[in-house]
Amino acid sequence: MAAYDAIYFDLDNTLCEPTQDASTLLERTFQRAGLEQFCTPADLRAAVPALPTVETDREFYEHLFAEVAERANVDPSVSSRLTDWYLEVRDPTAVDFRPRAAAALESARDRGHVGLITNGGRSTQTKKLRALGIENAFDVRVFTEPSEGIYPKPNAAPFEYALATLDVEPNAAIHVGDSLHADVAGANAMGLDSAWVDTGNGRGGDQQPTYELSSLETFDRIV
Repeated sequence: MAAYDAIYFDLDNTLCEPTQDASTLLERTFQRAGLEQFCTPADLRAAVPALPTVETDREFYEHLFAEVAERANVDPSVSSRLTDWYLEVRDPTAVDFRPRAAAALESARDRGHVGLITNGGRSTQTKKLRALGIENAFDVRVFTEPSEGIYPKPNAAPFEYALATLDVEPNAAIHVGDSLHADVAGANAMGLDSAWVDTGNGRGGDQQPTYELSSLETFDRIV
């Protein structure tokens, strides 16, 4: 069993998950935009790694819908209208803990330093943390803020900031997340151990994590 000076967590689909049904949310978005639906939630997830780094939620979803539109041979200019309605029907506070996530976070806090490294903007992600009651549960919180030089995982910047803030060496830390592309690749490149949480959406990459978890129920076995 490893002992770490710091344990870092991803937020979306690692500690929490939306309570709004993704398929229903997307269907309502297309209906309100008056467009025939040309993508699924899986298509949106698959397009994320191809997107440029942006500063706001609006920019992110405009690029996302433009990307999936191009892949579906649809005029990408529809992205602005889809983004308008998606942000209208989506509720960032409609989140709940993933199974055993609250217990894993509490266990990590009992062991030492705990940090959050999320590929989301400060405003939206803070709403989720408040809804979960864990806004103050971390010794450091790292959000995506390109204007401050903090680019999304797998970029090294968020890991470097999280490690420096807690004065922890990479080989004494672990990062827990659901994305092989963002969480595992980023942690591996920085020399942190990595734990990949399988959420049932497929691997989506060939990175090799230090640990593979079917859920956070087995979290205590690796720390």
